[in-house]
Amino acid sequence: MSEYVFKLPDLGEGTVEAEVVRWLVGPGDRVDEDQPIVELMTDKATVEVPAPVAGRVLRVTGEPGDKVPVGSPLVVFETAPTGAAVTAAPTVAPAPLEPAIERPTATATATATAAAPRAGRVMASPATRRRAREAGIDLTQIAGSGPGGRILRADLATARAVAPAHDEPEAERPAPNPIVATDRVTEIKVIGLRRVIAERMSEAKRSIPHFTYVEEIDVTELEALRVHLNATASDASAALTYLPFVVAALVRVLAAFPQCNCRYDASRGVLQRHRAVHVGIATQTPDGLKVPVLRDAQSKPLDELAAEIRRLAERARTNQSTREELAGSTITVTSLGKLGGIVSTPVINAPEVAIIGLNKAVDRVVARDGAIAVRRIMNLSSSFDHRFVDGYDAAAMIQRLKDLLEHPATIFIPKGSLP
Repeated sequence: MSEYVFKLPDLGEGTVEAEVVRWLVGPGDRVDEDQPIVELMTDKATVEVPAPVAGRVLRVTGEPGDKVPVGSPLVVFETAPTGAAVTAAPTVAPAPLEPAIERPTATATATATAAAPRAGRVMASPATRRRAREAGIDLTQIAGSGPGGRILRADLATARAVAPAHDEPEAERPAPNPIVATDRVTEIKVIGLRRVIAERMSEAKRSIPHFTYVEEIDVTELEALRVHLNATASDASAALTYLPFVVAALVRVLAAFPQCNCRYDASRGVLQRHRAVHVGIATQTPDGLKVPVLRDAQSKPLDELAAEIRRLAERARTNQSTREELAGSTITVTSLGKLGGIVSTPVINAPEVAIIGLNKAVDRVVARDGAIAVRRIMNLSSSFDHRFVDGYDAAAMIQRLKDLLEHPATIFIPKGSLP
């Protein structure tokens, strides 16, 4: 037998190291060529690295949370006799990660299904993989009923149905002690995407002097337009939210405030002002906050903006976003939807210089034209990098955005026709 030393390949432009998120194999495991062996995270995305050869795993480098430099040994395989030890690394970066399979407990593995373990890569959609991971089901133990053995959602339901409950019988549970409290501490290692989020948030707050500006907006007319368009749309699943309207209005505003559509290259001390508007769409996912990028928003009509926001958000939630889809934004829009509250202080998505936050829209009693009226009110909470955006310009930009959103027809009037 011979040894094959697999070195960590270059995972993308500018990548010098990668963090081990999870090993999918361990020493002693036999693997097939192209079988996923490890999940790695760079500053751009999480990728699933396949085995370059078939063989048995002898040694692996790094525990989850450890960083491995590009070009250093990652895995050592025992392969068929070739007469000499081989060292190699692929020249093509791995494909973006599909949600991987959690290692289940022995009990769950034994009871999930009676099917024999399958060899090679499991065929399942990202959504199915995510449901299996959340339910603690080992997909390698399930016989798929789809084409080519593909595991379907119904197969997961069947696996859950045959798994026995593991709860302790009621009679055997100790009675709670009303006097003595027991403190149980669970230590969670901060790795993967959560580590990247923590580092970026800390760096953004440490290095960027944030200036936050909050304004109240009457979105009554915008809500009426949104409801009308949704009621007349042929596809009910493509219902409009406030987000595409805000992006469309933001495109108009940034033409007059280009200093807010910038990226700051701190290494060179250069402020890069962009003509195109590449909007980061802050998206909450099961793995944490991701910001896929809606590119060239200035060239898209409302329906395309809405469709692209839905597509990017879904890809982010199912862990299918590519590195390119998660990089290059020039300004970010964030929304907490129904949890939006009254006000927030959004953290700038460095190296950008501005972020626009949508709060919850509610019906409120207000004074309007000397009379009491019920209007739909929503706050915008926005932050700016005070090194490059003056307070006056930040306030003026939000006031212009307010004017467009309160009179939504003006968002769609051709440029040059407005006063």
